[in-house]
Amino acid sequence: MSTLDDKPKEVSDSGGFAILFFIVGLVASLVVGWVVFPKLLYSQKKQPFDFNHQLHNELVDDGCQSCHFFREDGSYAGVPKLEQCSGCHEEVQGETEDEAVFVNEYVANNREVPWLIYSRQPDCVFFSHAAHVKAGQMDCKTCHGDIGTSTTLKVYEENRITGYSRDIWGKNIAGFKKNTWDRMKMDDCSECHVKLGVNQTSVQTQKGACFVCHK
Repeated sequence: MSTLDDKPKEVSDSGGFAILFFIVGLVASLVVGWVVFPKLLYSQKKQPFDFNHQLHNELVDDGCQSCHFFREDGSYAGVPKLEQCSGCHEEVQGETEDEAVFVNEYVANNREVPWLIYSRQPDCVFFSHAAHVKAGQMDCKTCHGDIGTSTTLKVYEENRITGYSRDIWGKNIAGFKKNTWDRMKMDDCSECHVKLGVNQTSVQTQKGACFVCHK
């Protein structure tokens, strides 16, 4: 039976249990939020076959723009179409399994390669490669990192909710980044514009508004 002398100790035990429960709950929440949730949020997908950017970059004269070129009207062509590659790869040249897949499954059947685009932005986003690369003289590496010197393609991580690549949101769930190419969100665009003193207004209206970057 408890006595009056025992009550302070009961209160102390109860408070200690509450603090312990809070700490355990906090640690569990952090583990779920920082480790488990990101793994559940993103699924991993493989590209149709591997691709060696470094090897191809050494064979062309104009770097990235040899394959990712601008059309005559200034618009950006994006990922190369089959006809750009089939000129050199009408037949298998090397001994890699990946090239054999490309030639036998895509070139031979005149079928476009369904590449998974790491940098594909949501449909509501307007982005001009010409304005940044041609007019702004930006290096492709600023947004895309060292992909031009890579010898293999990384795993494509797709957000199960939005369907977009993890490259848009970044690897760090808290939003921290070390390099300019770690994320491709609106905040990153704005940060760069502010840093470089870029006029953040519409060319036509000279006013800043959502429609400057969003359709």
